[in-house]
Amino acid sequence: MALVTVKPARIDTTIANEIAEHTNSGLEHAAQAMTWGADEHVLVALAAAGWLYTRLRRPQQRRLADHVLSVSLATAVLPHLLKSVFDQTRPDRLTVTGHCRGIPFSGRPSDAFPSGHAVHMGALAAAAGLLPTARRRAARGIAIALSMTRIVLLAHWTSDVVAGFALGVVVERLMRPLTLGKRRPEAPRIRP
Repeated sequence: MALVTVKPARIDTTIANEIAEHTNSGLEHAAQAMTWGADEHVLVALAAAGWLYTRLRRPQQRRLADHVLSVSLATAVLPHLLKSVFDQTRPDRLTVTGHCRGIPFSGRPSDAFPSGHAVHMGALAAAAGLLPTARRRAARGIAIALSMTRIVLLAHWTSDVVAGFALGVVVERLMRPLTLGKRRPEAPRIRP
């Protein structure tokens, strides 16, 4: 049993009820497929592959790869620590209508707060600030879209996703001086 029980806000239950009433299995299957893009296992594997690539082929990008891998590892561990402190029932455990419309069960029943997927995506969105404008906007758009899949699947309340995303931004910003130093790394250059 966790130390703190978190109750969803009224807006959380309103949004969850609307989703449960208006979703369908096609939408839920699409959201389930998309949500893998924010999974900690996938992200840590990609960050590790990028880190290894910079060691072999792009030494000028090593500091940036160190940063991305460090942030990925931190955001993979932090939600698990927080879920041991906070208990909150997932919205998918409180709907019958939603399950009839295709909403699946997600994770452990009382591990709604915070959304680990959103923590990872918040960190990604913050780290995208190191990229050129077009890539930064694309990365941030993808991060927001992937975070929203957790709400569509009723795996998390909206407030869990917002809190997780904000926490990810904070983690990335706190780690930036430790992994990158005071100097901002050069933006990656695209070769024609």
